Amino acid sequence: MEGYNVLMIYNKNMNQLLMCKRLKNPYKGLSNLVGGKIEIGESGIESAYRELFEETGISKEDVNLHHLMDFKYYLQNCYVEVYVGRLKREVSVSGDENVLYWSNLNKDLFDMSLYAGEGNIGHMVEQVNMVKDSLLSDKNILVEK
Repeated sequence: MEGYNVLMIYNKNMNQLLMCKRLKNPYKGLSNLVGGKIEIGESGIESAYRELFEETGISKEDVNLHHLMDFKYYLQNCYVEVYVGRLKREVSVSGDENVLYWSNLNKDLFDMSLYAGEGNIGHMVEQVNMVKDSLLSDKNILVEK
């Protein structure tokens, strides 16, 4: 079963979410979260930090990632690990793979004509909202695998 990760990176104030505009399929032209493939022999959290740095330039020193949830797609033989983090400070982001931008959270993230993931991004943001106070307190709220 192939593994992937999705990274929900919030700014320090937790009022913006790092998004990308997909330049290729799947989801070409739609907004998405950053992420990538978990390589063989790599743990989920190692992969998350690696993909984050490769795609955005954000390093492990800039953010603490927390394992939020997983999605397992049996008929597609893959799973997705979702990680969330709040930046410790302002950083400039840059990536070659997709166009990166900071999105305000007052958007309809369930709108599948604008956002990738069949509504998953909206669902994930709602889940983060349930633990937002813990993320804002900067405590390590979740135990990493």
